[in-house]
Amino acid sequence: MTFTLSQRSAHYTPSPIRELLNLTEQPGMISLAGGLPAPESFPVQALRSACVDVLDTQAQGALQYGPSEGIAPLREWVAAHLRAQGIEAQADEVLITSGSQQGLDLVGRVLIDPGSTVLVERPTYLGALQAFAPYGPRFADLDEDAGGALPTLDDPAHSGARMVYLQPNFRNPTGQTMTAARRTQWARALRGRSIALLEDNPYGDLWFDGPPPAPVAAQLPGQSLVLGTFSKVLSPGLRLGYVHGPHEVIAKMALARQAADLQTSSLTQRLVLKVLEGGLLDAQLPHIRALYRAQRDAMLAALSRHMPDSVHWDAPQGGMFIWLSLPQGADATALLPLALQRKVAYVPGTAFYAAGPAPRHTLRLSYATATPAQIETAIARLGEVFSAAHPPEPRHAPSALAA
Repeated sequence: MTFTLSQRSAHYTPSPIRELLNLTEQPGMISLAGGLPAPESFPVQALRSACVDVLDTQAQGALQYGPSEGIAPLREWVAAHLRAQGIEAQADEVLITSGSQQGLDLVGRVLIDPGSTVLVERPTYLGALQAFAPYGPRFADLDEDAGGALPTLDDPAHSGARMVYLQPNFRNPTGQTMTAARRTQWARALRGRSIALLEDNPYGDLWFDGPPPAPVAAQLPGQSLVLGTFSKVLSPGLRLGYVHGPHEVIAKMALARQAADLQTSSLTQRLVLKVLEGGLLDAQLPHIRALYRAQRDAMLAALSRHMPDSVHWDAPQGGMFIWLSLPQGADATALLPLALQRKVAYVPGTAFYAAGPAPRHTLRLSYATATPAQIETAIARLGEVFSAAHPPEPRHAPSALAA
């Protein structure tokens, strides 16, 4: 028979990043595409010991169903972690999720109706666009400058906005960090309006020279939802994240997730709580920051050596990504097959734009997984690809008349 699919299913489209990850299985491929944490950062021994301990002492609870909201001690740990960042948080305002991606989906389920206007940075996180799209929003781009997205809420294009989605810290895909002054501007602009702030913070702990400014949500209590994850600081395979927000919204999200997975793994929650209470995160983060800082420095140095003068980028102060701008008229999507022939993968920038024409001359590179030697090789190859596609204009000698 031919199945009649729902109209909503048409919005479930493949992620170009996930598709590119399949190419990393090819021998010799150096992937600068996916934002995968470095495997050497995974605390294998600590997790192994914690798993044995949990199964020895908490097996009955760890292997049983649990509350949809998450186990109480882990929710309290998250609340305390958020309070340390200046956010007014209580445990009953926290929902433990199966990765922060589930948190994005649940926000879409309870806050977005067909036609709801959702304001997003330009460019923005592809996974958020994928999570929200099935619920039928109208995406509207925010203008930005060096300080970050501009709170232009009186723009007619932003009229009736239901929610604004921001990633202030080391944003995916650009690596940009919103300034403290801009965060205050956002809090003032949103205060008193019927617009929810969704502040996504997967990379905030991955700073290099100093922590980023306080969250926007710290200045906007009762009007903010905050997403966090343990994927970037412990392991993505644990699939553990959280959402903080007003109690009535969190309660509705807990009901919504019961239709999907009932709860996040009881075993995983207890395992992560065990290592957190043992102080693993404090010991782990300096190692991860040093690792990613060295790999960022390797990529910045390689870009300076091998990229033509027409290619531009900024140095991120944390996170996993560098955003490249090729010369106007270049097409990063068209150049990708040439890069893949040279065994290098990246993500064309068009994937990260929600509304309006997407510039085709941008791309995202990740330095998180490749070694410094691999980064050097990959950037050298990309430099050759980009130089061949857009050679510099020849410099003409002065004419005799001009002389």
